[in-house]
Amino acid sequence: MPGLLEIDRLTVTSRDRSGRPMVLVDEVSLGVGAGEIVGLVGASGAGKSLTAFAVLDLLPPGVERAGGRILFEGEDLTGLGPRGLHRIRGRRIAMVFQEPASALNPTFTIGFQVAEAVRAHQPRGERASREGVRRQVVGLLDRVALPDAARRLRSYPHELSGGQRQRVVLAMALACGPSLLLADEPTTALDVTTQAQILDLLEELRRDLGLGVLLITHDLPVVAETCDRVVVLHQGRVVEEGSVAEVFSHPADDRTRELLAAAVEAAPSVSSALSEPPEAAP
Repeated sequence: MPGLLEIDRLTVTSRDRSGRPMVLVDEVSLGVGAGEIVGLVGASGAGKSLTAFAVLDLLPPGVERAGGRILFEGEDLTGLGPRGLHRIRGRRIAMVFQEPASALNPTFTIGFQVAEAVRAHQPRGERASREGVRRQVVGLLDRVALPDAARRLRSYPHELSGGQRQRVVLAMALACGPSLLLADEPTTALDVTTQAQILDLLEELRRDLGLGVLLITHDLPVVAETCDRVVVLHQGRVVEEGSVAEVFSHPADDRTRELLAAAVEAAPSVSSALSEPPEAAP
């Protein structure tokens, strides 16, 4: 398994109305290496987001990790308390959610919000000057290709497009220089052109920063164009995994074949994207 993130037999449970335990994620194992983008795919309710949320113990109330290990750079996150997770969360592992508007406070400018992320991850006892923080904020917004970044500092989230808001959220995620990004459906609410731009940005960040990415998506063309490897979930279990080329060219599980067939039926033009997966990352 790759060495950046190793999820080993992760089990996540909840309880039904009568109090009986329900297994939502059932002994899922997967890995992400440095500079690698791994797609985690499956139908709605397959357990994709819960698997990602479990990494940083961001599970909703009533849902909990019930077994397995989550190793990040060799350290078992399941043994860390709140203080230990705070050290990891945001600083070394960042997360980008499906709807950027929900991650941004509508009452503050984007410059203020990115600056807060910068300040939150400064070493204890150190505090950059106001101008120093501003330079870092502009640099981060430039890094994610937000147009006219310096002028946008005074903009509020509602003044930006969906794609621009997603770039701001990515800038906040990058503020601490993480080595792993958990991206939960980051392109779902975006138009096709903006979606392609965000995916190109993820590829650029992987290439330039060595960022490992766990990309949660139901969109198989996105996986074909972006990911090195793919893990297919069904009802909380891994049913297939491997390189994108292998899995999409010769799917071994019926659920994978169904997902591929549904993607082509929904948009026949995607068949070429599915048949021409990306080259492996260097």
